[in-house]
Amino acid sequence: MVKVITYGSYDLLHYGHTRLLERAKALGDYLIVGVTSDDYDKTRGKINLQQTLMERVEAVRATGIADEIIIEEYEGQKIDDIKKYDIDIFTVGSDWVGYFDYLNEYCKVVYLPRTEGISSSGIREKKRSLRLGLVGEAAFLNKIWNEAKAVNGIHIEALCTNNKQKMDTQVVNGIDLITSDLSELLDNVDAVYIRSLPNLHYQHIKQALYAGKHVLCESPVTLSRVQLEEILLLSEEKKLIMMEAIKTAYATAYTRLLLLIKAGKIGDVISVDSTCTSIREGGDGEWNNIHEWGPTALLPILQIMGTNYRNNQIAARFRNANQDAFTKISFTYEHGVASVKIGDRFKAEGDLIISGSKGYIYVPAPWWKTDYFEIRYENPVENKRYFYQLDGEGIRYELVAFARAIERGKLISDISKDVTFKISEIMEQFEDREGMIMI
Repeated sequence: MVKVITYGSYDLLHYGHTRLLERAKALGDYLIVGVTSDDYDKTRGKINLQQTLMERVEAVRATGIADEIIIEEYEGQKIDDIKKYDIDIFTVGSDWVGYFDYLNEYCKVVYLPRTEGISSSGIREKKRSLRLGLVGEAAFLNKIWNEAKAVNGIHIEALCTNNKQKMDTQVVNGIDLITSDLSELLDNVDAVYIRSLPNLHYQHIKQALYAGKHVLCESPVTLSRVQLEEILLLSEEKKLIMMEAIKTAYATAYTRLLLLIKAGKIGDVISVDSTCTSIREGGDGEWNNIHEWGPTALLPILQIMGTNYRNNQIAARFRNANQDAFTKISFTYEHGVASVKIGDRFKAEGDLIISGSKGYIYVPAPWWKTDYFEIRYENPVENKRYFYQLDGEGIRYELVAFARAIERGKLISDISKDVTFKISEIMEQFEDREGMIMI
């Protein structure tokens, strides 16, 4: 019996996939098809798959061509599989010619011609065609421009700003419409990414929603709970997506960390300590320290410890009447404590430490962009390290989640409404100086 093996994502399985599988099957007597997992696809730069792993597996199964289906989960697995299944022929599409020649040491390698003019990327591009507009004065929008290029179907068509000089030359030259009039931008896009000053978010979001546009807004979404309730209700009435942007929430390492905590790997969580600092002069569009770093630093506390804390205490040092240079927020829960340290006028180790009854998780600086963390125990022999690829700064994963939500007509966010509301409440508490300690 001649055994053949091939691999692929098989996203939005099409005629080209089927023809390739048929040619692979014709090479031998028994065909094994490896379907790549979501995590492994991310390491290969495929972050915008339309279907889940199980949907893709079932699509391959439905062709009736594969004799056996396996999951590809890690780099180097092909060699392991060839040995494990006693493979005679490894085959893949001709667009990979030469890439897998190293496997000739273990079996015969055959490159098959692909069906011209058909690809999952092309189908995704047609299915997801989203004209995105950028709103704000921050240099951060340059990152959105760069990361959006990695997502099929998202096209940045317009920029609304009063501070064009903060944009990179390639951004200015690559955007068709640059205006200071939000209404003009809204007439030319399907959705907006808002990075204006936080006190402008409320009016900008409302204007976008009333214009029938989907919104991805940098956190904090608003500086008051009442305003947040209003725009969320408006988005529901208009059947539009209104999504909060905190890029860390969509990073693979961070989401896996949360799952391991829920699985009890460190026991009952007793405390969470989150630190985010930078030394900025002037800030990004004059964002306050609490607005710049607060939502990110608060994210793990509110997601791990919960939003129902017993009380909190804010201590801050201000560099002028309105802008804080350093802020510490302490939380007391029924079952533990938590703290946030953020600042743009001092430097500290930007790590995240989550302490539990069995062990603790250490995420090194800069934890908000991590691709690595450790679980540590009393007995160091039991310690374990986890590595997950993070492409760019993680913004592209957030953009993919936004685009998917628009396609499905339903927001399935990695940030719950309870967390979004609590972030706005804490921002409002800060703005009111409610019970604040000035240092």
